[in-house]
Formats: sequence, structure tokens, C-alpha cells
Amino acid sequence: MPFLRVLTLVYLFFFGTQAYSQAVKTLNGQVMDVSNSGPLIGASVFWEGYTSQGTITDLDGRFQLSVISLPAKLIISYVGFERSIRVIHERETDKLLKFYLKPEELSLQEVIIQERRPDEQIKNLEIGKASVPIETIKNIPALFGEVDLLRSLQLLPGVQTAGEGTTGLFVRGGSADQNLVQLDGAPVYNASHFFGVFSVFNPDALKKVDLYKGNMPSQFGGRASSLIDVSLREGGRDKIHGEGGIGSISSRLTLDGPLFGKNSSFILSARRTYADLFLKLSSDPNINNNKLNFHDLSGKFSFVLGEKDKLSLSTYQGSDFLGLDNQFGLGWTNWVSSVNWNRVNSESSFFDLQAYHSRYKYRVDFEDRENGFLWKNALSESGIKANWTRIFKKSTTINWGTHHQLYSFAPIDLIPAPESAISPIATQSVQGVLLNLFGGIAHEISPQLSTEAGIRWGVYQQVGKGVQYLYPDGIPDRNIDPSDSVSFGTLEKMKFYQGLEPRLAFRYLINPEFSVKAAFNRNFQYAQIATNSSAGLPIDRWILAGRYVRPVRSDQISLGLFHNFDQNRWEVSLEGYYKDLRNVIDLRNGAQVLFTDRVETEILSGNGWSYGTEFLLRKNTGKTTGWLAYTWSRAWRQIEGISRNQPYNPRFDRPHDVTLVLNHEFSASWTAGLTFLYTTGQAVSFPVGSYVVDNQIVPLYSDFRNTNRFPDYHRMDASITWKNPDKGRKWRGSWNFSVYNLYGRKNPFAYEFRTIFNNDINFSFSDGEVVSARPGVVMTYLFTFLPSLTYNFQF
Repeated sequence: MPFLRVLTLVYLFFFGTQAYSQAVKTLNGQVMDVSNSGPLIGASVFWEGYTSQGTITDLDGRFQLSVISLPAKLIISYVGFERSIRVIHERETDKLLKFYLKPEELSLQEVIIQERRPDEQIKNLEIGKASVPIETIKNIPALFGEVDLLRSLQLLPGVQTAGEGTTGLFVRGGSADQNLVQLDGAPVYNASHFFGVFSVFNPDALKKVDLYKGNMPSQFGGRASSLIDVSLREGGRDKIHGEGGIGSISSRLTLDGPLFGKNSSFILSARRTYADLFLKLSSDPNINNNKLNFHDLSGKFSFVLGEKDKLSLSTYQGSDFLGLDNQFGLGWTNWVSSVNWNRVNSESSFFDLQAYHSRYKYRVDFEDRENGFLWKNALSESGIKANWTRIFKKSTTINWGTHHQLYSFAPIDLIPAPESAISPIATQSVQGVLLNLFGGIAHEISPQLSTEAGIRWGVYQQVGKGVQYLYPDGIPDRNIDPSDSVSFGTLEKMKFYQGLEPRLAFRYLINPEFSVKAAFNRNFQYAQIATNSSAGLPIDRWILAGRYVRPVRSDQISLGLFHNFDQNRWEVSLEGYYKDLRNVIDLRNGAQVLFTDRVETEILSGNGWSYGTEFLLRKNTGKTTGWLAYTWSRAWRQIEGISRNQPYNPRFDRPHDVTLVLNHEFSASWTAGLTFLYTTGQAVSFPVGSYVVDNQIVPLYSDFRNTNRFPDYHRMDASITWKNPDKGRKWRGSWNFSVYNLYGRKNPFAYEFRTIFNNDINFSFSDGEVVSARPGVVMTYLFTFLPSLTYNFQF
């Protein structure tokens, strides 16, 4: 392949000589907050008189800038901080310079939606990417007053919600398991609390979140639809800082500061709900004996090992538990850890090494003498990733590296109670090894035209210990017993797959305020979820690629128009995409996937496709800021054996989606926020009739799947915040009052088709004689008008 030859020559050139890079002299620096020595991300750096040739700082506050004739004035600016102007001399170009910015004494009369250069969406190569500042997320009205990262992403074009009150995301026609959610590089397999009501991320501990839904860089992969890249922030290095909040349903506290002096820092963040404490206040013993809680704890420890090396350790642990009257208990936990080493080899060469481990497990207890059981399962992923970056001149950057992954899915065990009549069940464990090699190059061909090309090669092996079942004609069928089976020893190869994942993007600058971008992206996914729940459940079963389940392949083409106007105060974009999916799975009618080693007999695989157009209008500065987004999209699946082999819509197909987000600053003390959502109702299958079995009415469904829809969903949320504007105080507090579902819309969560007795949906046979019975439909909704009050503080 010509591209691989070019990449190989560049790679050899890097190791063969350094003369070329030394010919281009650059200035290396780092921009930090003087109050806590924390890095300032996205600060603008440029020489006086050369504004258009500047750069911005990276995640560590570092920058590189080509040197002009010295001495010259270097200008550094960052929103909310005083501008720095410093004369740079020739003798200072051979070392790392540090710049400390002071916060402005008076707060700006504007809210910045994105911490980035105002014209970044015009000039960069990124299409289908959204970066949402944490401060913006905190200004959005929230359910129960709980600021939530994933629910905030639902307000962006191309992203749809799983349902009322849930944090599940469907991105550009992909299912929820096709989103890779990672925290400091480590994957999170269940990113929600309370069955999807809240996400696991405490916003006080976060630095930023990037959503890739289109052109994904070659160093990322493993999921077919999107990447949600979440980063923990570093602690300050001057003194102890703290922030937190006391809310209607939970409280949180975050502490950060120096660890072992100025060269190390820590941040620790904890959150816990006290919903179960309110249950104990009930006089009903069926309620006060129940338990309902979650907690999470995250931390990051950073060490500066010298001018060239930096080490950080990140960890997260979260737990949920639901207990009903000491008879039933369901709990699940996440544990995610990563170690990152960053090294600056030279002024144009960088190296990053990362190791991580992610473990998710759940446990179900049912206390009953005759039918009691313990049901448990766990899965984990471990990995190591190395990434090299090299800058040639100002116009060319290459990166390459490797990523090794080990999947380990433990057996699903059902252990009966000592006197239970239930039989024990134990499935097999499943393991997989994935080796990825990747490389990419970004090049500015001319001031108008830039391009980025990359490739990722994945080599996957399902390995033992395990058993493969063989079926007549090689086709799994739950009604036919296997004809044979093959046993494999530990780490013995069971099934092999490999795939190339090319990525290509272009940006053409029509004028300084208008650009056109296009991209092609291919991804392979080697683990899928088999579930009939659109929102996702803690007990959903993950399935690794193997003999009968091939990896998902996703090909996406996207095209976008981007325009800024009124001196970059406004941004408008229009993006279109088409996505082709191969080897996606869905359940057979009546499938049971949780307790079987022959899961391949319960699922079917086929193809899918989706397409859509996304419009975004955003105001970045001024007293009123926010955005208006509209998405028109369609999602389809066609799988032999489902819906009479005809194309059908998955549940998350919602053609129309509108979101409005507004934030207004009345004064330094008072701000208000408003959000409005409208979306087409989700696709579902309603019964077309019923029949009687053993005196029970059983619903009858059509052969065609998801031909009906819920009513359209819409909701408005509002909030108002008061804060003390006095910055001289060590303790700074604010009050936030928010209302979820301002006008009390009863959006359906579920429909139940059953017999209604005495025209009373809550009728119990203990209430008296049955005088009438008719078939009926009962709608369940979760939230109407829901106010909440939260006190937030900093010190």
C-alpha cells in the first residue's frame, strides 16, 4: 500500500537522522495557573504581529512555536486570566520556559462554551468531534440537581438518549455497547449508577470530555460508533483546595493539592447517595427495609520526574446496591486503574506509555428457602499502549504505536441455596487477546488544504480454556443438539480474526471563516452485548468474537460545512454521514442468553446502516450563550431470521431530534439555565392480538419487529444559580435551584398490556369481588415536575 510505504520511510527517517528537525528551531514552553500551578489547556500563544501563526497549549499546558527573528514579544492569552507579554531572547530557546498567568480580578461578563481557540472548528481537521468544558456541563439543569456528564452529551447533535431518566447513549445509529467510554485511557464497562439514571463520573474531578462520533484518530479503536474520552484533572501544587456539594439525593467532596512538594500533586473525589436514608423514614415496613444507594471514589496522583518526564496514576471505584426487604439484592461494582508516563524526548518528539486494568462485576442474591440462589459474574480488560509523536517542520506531524488488550470474561454462576429446588448453572469463561498497531500523519498541504491519514491493524485471537460446539451444517440452532464439541487448553488458539482500519480526513479552508471537511473511518469491534433492553442493564451479557460471532465492522463517511461569523461569536455547522455496519447481532424471538453456553443459538447476525444530517448553531460569548441542535437520522437493521428477513428499525431509531441549551448571566451573582428536548418516540412492537394459555391471556406479536412507536418525547428543564461574587473569601458558596420536566410532561417509560379488573389498574383480588374485566394498556412514566436544591462550595 502506498500509504504504508510513505509511513515506513518517515519512520526510518526519524531513527536515521535528526539533522532535519534541528534545522527548524522552536520555542518550548508551559503555561500554568499561578494560583495552583495547574496547566492551562487551550491557551493561545503567538508572536506579536503574527496572530494567525500561533498555537495552543496541550493537556499539560505545553506548547511548541516556531521561532522568528529574536528578540521578539511572545503573547499568551487565556479566557479569565490576565494576558502575558514577555520578550524572548535567543539564549532562551534551548530550554523549557514556564509562564504563570494570574486570574483576572473581575469576572468576564460572558460564558465560554468551549475552552479552545475561537476559530478552531474552522481550521482544525476534526469532524464529528465535540469537546464539552466541565463548566458548561455544570451550568446545565440536572435531574435531582445531579450534574451529569453523559446526560449532557445527549444534548449534542447525533446523540440520542436511551429513554426517560437514563444516561445511555446512541450515537449516529449505533447501539449503546458500540460506544467506548474510557477514563484516563481505561475502558469503563458500565458507566452508570441507579440503572442508568446517573453516570459514574463526578464532574468536580474532571478536566475535560471529548466525544468522537466521526473521524476517530488511529490511536483509538475498539468500538464501532464512538469514543467518549474522559480525563481526570490534576491537583494543584501550591496548597489544599476543595469543592463539593450537598444535594437532594447525594453529596460529594473533592480535595486536591500538593503531595510531596511542588513536583507532585493529588486529587481525591468522593460521592454518595443517601436515598436509602429517606426510605427508613417510611412507616411502611415493606419500604423502610429496602436499600438503595451508590457511591464512587476517584483519584489521580501526578509526579513531575524532571523537565522531560511526568508520571500519573488514576483510579476509580464505584458501587451500586438495591435491596428489597432483605429478600432480594442486586449489586454491581466498577474498578478502573491506569498508569501514564509522558516523556518529552526533544523539542519535536514525544512518547506516551500507558497501562490499565478495568474490572466490572455484579451479584444477585435471592433469599428464599425453596427457590433461593446466588448469581454472579465478572469481566475485565487489561491493556498496555505505547504512542510516539514526531513533529516535522510546522506542517507535518506523525504518530505511531501499539496497543495490546486482554479480555477475560468469567463464568456466569448460578449457585442455589442449600435447600433450594433450583439446579446449579455454570457457563464457561471466555478469553480474547487483541494486538493493535497504528500510525497516522497530519500534513498541511497548503494554507487552504490540510489532510490527515491513519491506519490501525487489529489481530484478534479467542483463546482457551474453553469448548466449541459443532452443529450440523455448521449452523447453530437451539432446537438441535450439537453434533460434537472441541476442547481447548489454557491460551490455546480457538478463533482468529484480523482487520485493517483506514482513516482519512480532509479540510479545505474557503476563507478564514468558512471551511469544508470530509472523512472516512473504519472500526472493528470484538465484543458486543446481547440484550433486549434499549437502556442497558447491569446484568447484560457481553459476547466476545468467536467461531459463530464475527467482529462488527463499521464504515462511516462524513461531510461537513463549518462557518463562524460576527468575530467568532457565533458558530454554525452542518454535517451529514452514512454508516455501514456488518456482523451486528440481535436476539431471536424469545431468546434466553444469560445462562447458556450455547449463546450462539440465541442470537442472529446481519447488517445495518444509518444516515443523517446534523445542524448546530452555537453562541460562544456574551451574557446569553448556548446552542440549538437539530438531527434528522434513520437507523436500520436487516438480519436473516428477524422481521421476515426485511429491514427493520432498532428501538433507538428516532428520525427527529431537537435540543436547545441556553445560559444567561444576569449579574456576577445570578445566572439561569434552560434546556428543551424534543425527539421522535422510540420504535417498539405492540401486540396485534392475544390468546389464552392455561386461563392466562398471552399477547400475540407480529412477525415484523418495531413497527410501532411511543409518543414523541419532549421536556423542558430550568435552573437558577446564586453565588457569592466576593473572590477574596476562602470559602465560596452557591445555591442552585433546578426543575426537571418544568411543565410536567408524562413521557412514557413503558407500556404493559394486561387485563384491567373493575376499571382499576391497581385492583387486587384481596380488595373484593371482580365485577368486570377488560383488556387494557397501562402506561408507566417516571418523572413529571421534579424540583431540587443543591448547595455547592469551594475553599
